[in-house]
Amino acid sequence: MTAPNRNTLWAEVLVDELVAAGVDAVCLSPGSRSTPLTVAFAEHPDVETFSHLDERASAFFALGRARRTGTPTPVVCTSGTAAANFHPAILEARESRVPFMALTADRPPELRDSGANQTTDQVKLYGDAVRWYRELPEPEADDRKLRSLRVTVDRAVATATDTPAGPVHLNVPFRKPLEPTSVEGDVPDDLAERSPLAVDGRDGPFVEMTAGTKRTDAATVGRLADALTAADRGLLVCGPADAPAPDRDALGELAAATGFPVLADPLSGHRFGSQDGALVCGGYDSYLDDPAWPDPEIVVRFGASPTSKTLRKYLAGTDSRQIIVDPAGGWREAEFTATDLVSADSTWLASALADAVEDLSTGYRDRFESAEQTHWEIVEDARDDQLFEGGVVGTVADRCPAGSTLFVSNSMPVRDLDRFGRPRSAPVTVLGNRGVSGIDGIVSTGLGAGSATDEPLVLVTGDLAYYHDMNGLLALSRCGVDATIVLIDNDGGGIFHKLPIEDFDPPFTEQFRTPHGLDFSPTADLYDLEFRRIHDQGALTEAFADSLDSEGTQVLSVELDGQESHRFRERLHDRVQAAIHGN
Repeated sequence: MTAPNRNTLWAEVLVDELVAAGVDAVCLSPGSRSTPLTVAFAEHPDVETFSHLDERASAFFALGRARRTGTPTPVVCTSGTAAANFHPAILEARESRVPFMALTADRPPELRDSGANQTTDQVKLYGDAVRWYRELPEPEADDRKLRSLRVTVDRAVATATDTPAGPVHLNVPFRKPLEPTSVEGDVPDDLAERSPLAVDGRDGPFVEMTAGTKRTDAATVGRLADALTAADRGLLVCGPADAPAPDRDALGELAAATGFPVLADPLSGHRFGSQDGALVCGGYDSYLDDPAWPDPEIVVRFGASPTSKTLRKYLAGTDSRQIIVDPAGGWREAEFTATDLVSADSTWLASALADAVEDLSTGYRDRFESAEQTHWEIVEDARDDQLFEGGVVGTVADRCPAGSTLFVSNSMPVRDLDRFGRPRSAPVTVLGNRGVSGIDGIVSTGLGAGSATDEPLVLVTGDLAYYHDMNGLLALSRCGVDATIVLIDNDGGGIFHKLPIEDFDPPFTEQFRTPHGLDFSPTADLYDLEFRRIHDQGALTEAFADSLDSEGTQVLSVELDGQESHRFRERLHDRVQAAIHGN
């Protein structure tokens, strides 16, 4: 490796080690101070580059890609406010345990607190939101410093992908010249000969980082298995998954061994795919709030806190033993009623328990199976009768091709997917940003996830989320991503109809529902996509199928009344309750 100056050398070694550690893509935003990094990434033959004009969109795109792959896609930016725009995605990455790496270029340290242009304090800029932070030393053609740089890069990747996965931040100061111009004496001509290990690295990562699988002892597995065996009424609850999602087969084995129903959040990785004889439930929002529904005796919980408030409150109201399984030993149960925390790898523990449980219990399962059948029969009849928000999301979930990626927005879309997305055997990767549940960056995160696979990408978003991240649509052309975007346009924040503030108007309409009156069709010309308005169920079904068979990106804008959709959900709920009780 040869370099015209120390900045170029430093950046080339950094990028070379990232590739050796498994990084294969990067998101770059234009800026001067980050020039050495940008050039090094752009010229490396084994790195796919994604160019983003907006740093916030870039960060969410990288988040989505990492959520799909389990490997960080570094984001690179110049100094100043550019780095601050990474913060929302970093918060999401931390709370939802997604690998993420921020590489922020910086001015020389002596310029801080000096009034120098485009200079601010970037040291620990993201505070405790990152799992690991390092301020890199200033570039130098020095043997020990370059070895240190390689070790730091390997540690950063290992930390980002460890348990729990999350964001790391490397702040990288550079002095001018930033371009790869020759500086006499900056890099000794014989540096590679004198320091081959520092300059050229090793065959593979400079340091092999090996992460272990956290397990419990046999006695603990035996005690837990005895408790499961003794229970007639047990549940397996799967909340939103970390990245990447846990293995499906082990949970299926546990469900088969116990006979327990699986209440699978749509983001858990367990609702859509081979069921292997397990009863996978998705309609629990419609019947678990029934006071007469029998409590479980034991619950085993995997993943983050479920999307469904009905499920969370149901579990909080039981006196059952509730076992939280978390490989990081984290507490992700905000009702604070769980009784056990088992710090173990979820896949390993599920498989171990499946081997140790001795008796099959089916009575409780039969009750759930009957309720599920009632729920889905009523929902499917309702979808044929009327176009409503939940029906739109349910139709999309039913018709996504096997192997596709479905990214769903926060607010009502993910809740509607939870209630109206029927479990099915076709494998569909369903993703969403439930760490801090923001509506910013939805488009970008979805497109980032789609960039990681050649399979179809379907993005379901509300109108406010679409508006919030319209500039993320630039990635369609700049990053070569195609998508089917289902836009649920109810002219504002329809989710607020679920809250008591609906009864207080004013200020409800103007300050909470916030009707915007926007026509999103001009985005077709602005971002070179197709835009189609949808007004009935038949048109939705036809347009969705056409889009999946078409090249490019199509936005299917389904225009609905948010208040009426909410009232319709309430009526459906009452119909399910009445049918279950035989009224």
